[in-house]
Amino acid sequence: MTVGTLLILALLIIVGGGAAALLAGRRARLAAALAVGATVIGSLLGLGSAVALLLGRSGSLSVRFPWPVPGGSLSLALDPLSAFFLAPIFLLSPLCALYGAAYLKGEGAHRSLGPQWFFFNGLVAAMALVVTAANAVLFIAAWEVMSLASFFLVAFDHQRPEVRRAAWIYLLACHFGGAVLFALFLLAGQFCGSLDFADFAPLAMAGPGLALTLFLLALFGFGIKAGLLPLHVWLPDAHPAAPSHVSALMSAVMVKTGIYGILRVLTWLPTPPSWWGILLAVLGILGALFGIAMAVLQGDIKRCLAYSTVENVGIVFLGLGLGLYAVGEGLPAIAALGFAGGMLHLWNHALFKGLMFLGAGSLVHGAGTRDLNRMGGLLRRMPMTSTLLIGGSLAIAALPPLNGLVSEWLIYLGLLQAGLLHNSYAGLLPLLMVGLLGVTGALAVVVFTRLVGIALLGEPRSPAAAAAHEAPWGMTLPMQVLLTGCLAIGLFPQGAAHLLTGPLAILAPGASLPMAELFAPLSRLGRWGGLLVLVLAAVGLLLARLRKVRSVASAGTWGCGFPFPAARISYTAAAFAELTQTRLLPAALRPQLERVDPHGLFPVAGRLQQSSRDPFLIRWFQPLFSYLGGRAVRLRWLQQGRLPVYLLYIFLTCAVLMVWSMLAERGGGGG
Repeated sequence: MTVGTLLILALLIIVGGGAAALLAGRRARLAAALAVGATVIGSLLGLGSAVALLLGRSGSLSVRFPWPVPGGSLSLALDPLSAFFLAPIFLLSPLCALYGAAYLKGEGAHRSLGPQWFFFNGLVAAMALVVTAANAVLFIAAWEVMSLASFFLVAFDHQRPEVRRAAWIYLLACHFGGAVLFALFLLAGQFCGSLDFADFAPLAMAGPGLALTLFLLALFGFGIKAGLLPLHVWLPDAHPAAPSHVSALMSAVMVKTGIYGILRVLTWLPTPPSWWGILLAVLGILGALFGIAMAVLQGDIKRCLAYSTVENVGIVFLGLGLGLYAVGEGLPAIAALGFAGGMLHLWNHALFKGLMFLGAGSLVHGAGTRDLNRMGGLLRRMPMTSTLLIGGSLAIAALPPLNGLVSEWLIYLGLLQAGLLHNSYAGLLPLLMVGLLGVTGALAVVVFTRLVGIALLGEPRSPAAAAAHEAPWGMTLPMQVLLTGCLAIGLFPQGAAHLLTGPLAILAPGASLPMAELFAPLSRLGRWGGLLVLVLAAVGLLLARLRKVRSVASAGTWGCGFPFPAARISYTAAAFAELTQTRLLPAALRPQLERVDPHGLFPVAGRLQQSSRDPFLIRWFQPLFSYLGGRAVRLRWLQQGRLPVYLLYIFLTCAVLMVWSMLAERGGGGG
């Protein structure tokens, strides 16, 4: 069976499973079995086709079917770049589906889960179609299906006002991005005379003006979906609103389709000027700093992870921007390091962010809250989930021996080489970015130390946390698989780097030459990681042995006058981050405080509460859309509600289009 047949069969199975789940309706167990089974089988087939191409066991392929749509064709193409993005889609989707079946088990008693599974499978199939579509009309159709399916998944708990608000913000962002992509493909299609990607080769000879326009349209349209600063405003609200398995799929995989779109457009355009790469890198490092700074302020565990996604997307763009800059400057070694670091971080983020969102969902499932301040003491009550969450926190904080260190190390190395290459002021910017990336890493350690410490350690700070229970195996098993993947890349990074050969040959053809020499140190990094694992295991076994052979006296510690440990003497999430937010963060990012001081001879309890809303949403986008909405109200007089008036509108529109087409034909004939 060919790779193309495997891919098409995978898509058909996944879509068919979703349709069957919809027909199952309120029979929740049957709907889940149909959807999850189809996702697992289809994803395994699709993952096999992607891995075969990345390993070089199969060449690029193209499949085309007739489709009676103007300008459209059912054209699919699978090359190493598409396969690179297909791999996390088909790896995370079955794991999230298995997790979701256990996570939603209690929901089937009072609502139909058929639509939820239909949209889940539709999202998986649409994402796979986005990265394999070879026609602009098919790409836009798949993009819109992906956006609508994820909108309905975000709105799963639509009874809650904050969920409805998050879903509408997300839908609005999707429509704005879609409108920009329409302009992008129409402009490219007009220049090339076709909407098939195979016919976009003339774009490589486009003038600087057209190339810049297409690049900026791609950066804006796809950057919204990717969560690139400052277009990220939908992401911090949508991820907490969605069910946890959906949050994991959207954060770990769906945002990557925006990155794919930008890279795919870059493969059509001429060799970029170096300032394009500088723009991407600057937006990336600013997004990384902003995302991790906002994450440290969040009391909602899923909102904290959502801002961490903004940070990691920024790190990906920093690496890709470095690679793009090096291509423009003719520096193949630095281009290889930049692109490899960015692309590998994309895979790494899919693994550890999927793990973290699933772990957060397990905590919510066990403790009944997303508020860090109402958790505590969960390590004893949920040991498996807590252990996996600690492993994911080590990976996302780029600590050895897990995978986050590998990709960030490549980016560090590329920035250092770019900075040291120049003897003038041109080397200052890469070296400055080294320092800013280091600050980002330090804040990431603070964020995830805070998350683990407040949620898992200490005493329970609510009755629900005191009664927390371990997640079932259907929820912990996918997390174990993801943590194993994080550890595998951390210990064997050179194997993961080998799979980058094909995508790098597309993004930077000249950068493939020094790859073997540049990535050789990765094996030493893996060996040091393996040695660290052995040392930690030996220390753990030694401590366990000493505890058995030696008796240890236990006694209470001084508790500031409290007779026993209590939640009142433990840090809250806000208190843990107080030094960071008051000493490191600028005033624009600091949270808003609501304070009621006790007063009077017999004062009642005071209150101190802080909230941290996205400044770009509150200060930029909401005022802008409020202004535009007020202006649009003035056009309501056009809505006459009378059929003759609407027929007149149609007649005038058709007349204008006819005149425009006649003038266009006359101008073309005269030329």
